[in-house]
Amino acid sequence: MSQAFRLHPGAHPGRVRLQVAELERSVAFYQGVLGLAVLTREEQHASIGAAGAATPLVELRERPGAAPVAPQGRLGLYHFALLLPDRGALGAFITHLSARGVRAGAADHRVSEALYLQDPDGLGIEVYADRPRTEWRYENGQLLMATNPLDVADIVAAAGGRRWDGMPAGTTMGHIHLHVGYLEEAAAFYRDGLGLEATVWSYPGALFLSAGGYHHHLGLNTWATGAPPPGEEDARLLDWEMLIPDSEGVAAAAANLRAGGHAVEPAEDGVLARDPWGTTLRLRAEATEAPGA
Repeated sequence: MSQAFRLHPGAHPGRVRLQVAELERSVAFYQGVLGLAVLTREEQHASIGAAGAATPLVELRERPGAAPVAPQGRLGLYHFALLLPDRGALGAFITHLSARGVRAGAADHRVSEALYLQDPDGLGIEVYADRPRTEWRYENGQLLMATNPLDVADIVAAAGGRRWDGMPAGTTMGHIHLHVGYLEEAAAFYRDGLGLEATVWSYPGALFLSAGGYHHHLGLNTWATGAPPPGEEDARLLDWEMLIPDSEGVAAAAANLRAGGHAVEPAEDGVLARDPWGTTLRLRAEATEAPGA
């Protein structure tokens, strides 16, 4: 698929900001089940990340009484995905979940191996490890992905008895996956506007896109067609970041979104844009330029 504008190949997702009903309950889950560390904590706000990291992966903002995600879902967040640095870490995480009695979904996507959970408000989370890029396969220019059974025993064996001591150093935000109303409109915003490149377009009801040849930094699906977008009183994704290596790349993406008729507004640390279903995207330069540079 050809396109006029491409996002900087070094772009990748950053932190997600979530609205939750009970901060204490959510912090306990993200610490105890996922093994993330609290980096900052205020009365109604907490930022959490891998142990020893300076940059958070998730920010939690409390709205008391926020409604949980309904069983039929909502438009917006399907899941955010934490990428572990290696397969052994995923094996240790599986053993950790089993010891705590936590049940999770599981899938082998050919390019990655993944577990799926929900937080106390029903917000979706994936924890996964990539297969080496040398093992990824393509057909007619399209990356081959699937949803196959996961060989859990083999992954646990890869841990070599390693204990789970929390999200390890090197854990990153691998991708974001969103429920959207229509794939064509979503592609107009995220591919033609933002400049992500399509990697998989024949998966039933879904489209996968990335920058720089990754299997996907963003998944889009119509599996919740007919569901409403979240409201102000709902537990939800407040916004997600796309980190771009420099301010020029941010400006170029913002200009291309505007040229496509999408509203873009300045923010303190970058720019904000909203997709057709109200999901907020924050574009931010990953590196801060020195004064006078």
